[in-house]
Amino acid sequence: MSRRVVRQSKFRHIFGQPVKADQMYEDIRVSKVTWDSSFCAVNPKFLAIIVESSGGGAFMVLPLAKTGRVDKNHPMVSGHTAPVLDIDWCPHNDNVIASASDDTTVMVWQIPDYTPVRSITEPIVTLEGHSKRVGIITWHPSARNILLSAGSDNAIIIWNVGTGEALISLDELHTDLIYNICWNYDGSLITTTCKDKKVRVIDPRKNEIVAEKSGAHEGARPIKSIFLSDGKIFTTGFSKMSERQLALWDPEKCTPHEGMRPMRAIFTRDGNIFTTGFTRMSQRELGLWDPSNFDEPIALQEMDTSNGVLLPFYDPDSSIVYLCGKGDSSIRYFEITDEAPYVHYLNTFSSKEPQRGMGFMPKRGLDVSKCEIARFYKLHERKCEPIVMTVPRKSDLFQDDLYPDTPGLEPAIEAEEWFSGQNADPLLVSLRDGYVPAKNREFKVTKKNILDNKPPTGPRRSFSSCDSGFSRITLEDLMEEIKSLRAIVESQDKRISNLENQLHALSNGTA
Repeated sequence: MSRRVVRQSKFRHIFGQPVKADQMYEDIRVSKVTWDSSFCAVNPKFLAIIVESSGGGAFMVLPLAKTGRVDKNHPMVSGHTAPVLDIDWCPHNDNVIASASDDTTVMVWQIPDYTPVRSITEPIVTLEGHSKRVGIITWHPSARNILLSAGSDNAIIIWNVGTGEALISLDELHTDLIYNICWNYDGSLITTTCKDKKVRVIDPRKNEIVAEKSGAHEGARPIKSIFLSDGKIFTTGFSKMSERQLALWDPEKCTPHEGMRPMRAIFTRDGNIFTTGFTRMSQRELGLWDPSNFDEPIALQEMDTSNGVLLPFYDPDSSIVYLCGKGDSSIRYFEITDEAPYVHYLNTFSSKEPQRGMGFMPKRGLDVSKCEIARFYKLHERKCEPIVMTVPRKSDLFQDDLYPDTPGLEPAIEAEEWFSGQNADPLLVSLRDGYVPAKNREFKVTKKNILDNKPPTGPRRSFSSCDSGFSRITLEDLMEEIKSLRAIVESQDKRISNLENQLHALSNGTA
C-alpha cells in the first residue's frame, strides 16, 4: 500500500483566528466607492480606513490600541474635494501617510501621536500632476521620500515628497487603465498590470519596458501582479471562462527548445532572437523570440468562479502569498519555493461575512512572543476586524526561523541617490526583543524658493502672472492666507475693544 508523502514546511500548520469582539473597531462607515483597492492601511502605530464622507473625500486614522466603538465625531483626515481611492503609510515614518483621490491630486499628511480634537485638513504637501483621478499610490521600499502614483490618465509619476517635485513621468508606456503597480525588493524596477491584459516590468529611471507579457490571464476582469524577493512575478487574474487564476512567472527564464540536442541562436537586426533546436520528440524546430517577452508561467493554478478581484499580499521573510478576494469571506495562503510546483497551497481562513477591503500589518508590528506570522485588518460594512495568523509552537523562546531580520524604519538611500542610479535593499532590524514604534518624527518639505531665482537680464518687461516667477496657485494661496490673517486681526481688534470697555467700566465703578 503506497503512503502519501507530505511536504515538509514550518508553515504548513498556520491558522487564522479573529480577535475578540472588544478588540475590533466598531461603527465605521467604510467607503462604498467601487474601486479595486484595499481601502485600508495599517502600521505598528495606526489604522487608516477610507470612509464615507459628505462634501469631498476623507479617511479615518485610529491609534492601533483604540479598539471598540468609534465616536461618531472622531476627527477625519479630510482635504480632498472628491472620494479618496487609495492610501499608503510611509515605510520610513510611521506618522506619515499618502492619499490619492478622484480629484486628481495626491496629498501627504503628518499624523500626530495624540488624537486631534478637530479634523486634519492641511496636508504637508499636495502633489499635482495628473489630469484624471489618481487610484494607485505606493512608497519606494528603501529610498527616502520617493512616492509613486498612477492615474486614469494612464500616466505614472514618481515624486520626491521632500521637495514636492515630480522626478519622473511615465506617460507613454501604457495605452489603457493601469490596474496595479508594485516595486521590486530594492526598488530598481516596477511591475504593472493594465486593462490591455499585459504585465510589464519597467525600469522607471530609464523610462523603458524591460519585459512584457501579453495575455497573462485572458479574462476580462482586472489582473494584479507583485514582485517576489527573488525577482519572480506573482499574478492573479481570470481565465476566459471567468475562473480565478494565480500564476508565477520568471521574466529571466526562457526555454525555447525542450529537446536534449544542442541549440543555436543568433540576433536579428530588430533585436529579436532566431533559434534552432529540437523538441522532446527529437524533431528539429526553429523559433523567433522577443527577449523582452515572458515565457510560459512556471506555475498556473485555477481556483474558483467567483468574480471578486484577488488582492495579493506578500511576506518576503516567509515567502508566503496571501490572497484576499473583494467580496469573499476567506483568505487563502500559499508558500512560494524553488521546488515544483513552486506555489504550494497551505490553508484557507474562512469566516461568515464578506470583506470590503483588507489591511496587512508590516512584520515589525507583529507579536513575536505569540508566534504571530501575519495580521490582517478585514473591513466589513460598519467595522474592522483584526485576524491573526499564527504558527503553533510550544516553546516560549524567540523563534529565529520564523523571524529573520525584517525591513525597519531607516531608509537605505536618499531620494537624490536613487534618482542618480543607485539601488539598495531595505535596511533590516531584528525582532528578537520585539519592536518598539519610534516617536513622532516631523516630516519636512523643502520646496525650492522661486524668489531665489535671479531676474532675467535685458530690457525691462511689464509685470504679468506669466513672466513673473509666481504661479497662479501660489498667488491664490498668498491671497487666501492674507484673507485669513485679516480675519484673525479683526477678531482680535474686537476682543481688545471689549476688554478695554470692561476695564473702563471697572475703573469707573459701574461694573
